[in-house]
Amino acid sequence: MTTLSIFRKVALAEGISFVFLVFIAMPLKYWADMPLFVKYGGWAHGLLFVLYIIFLIMAWQEYAWKFTKVLLFGLASLIPLAPFWVEKKLGEENSNNSL
Repeated sequence: MTTLSIFRKVALAEGISFVFLVFIAMPLKYWADMPLFVKYGGWAHGLLFVLYIIFLIMAWQEYAWKFTKVLLFGLASLIPLAPFWVEKKLGEENSNNSL
């Protein structure tokens, strides 16, 4: 398994965890008095965020990406739904390189 394929999987999982946290766990915490979803969802999201950054740095080094690309992918981890775009973009690049 390559660094790129792992980074794609982590980006997808990080995006899902961010969407869960913002659109499901937070409303449950404040509207249904169910804070455990934020506690455990936040923990999972934090772990996935750290993995995202680690694999972003690893991919940057291994594939000699430009700093602007790394910065864009790093900022994408802070915006809900943007990690899905990162995963898709990496998939497109990977398929173009294998042709």
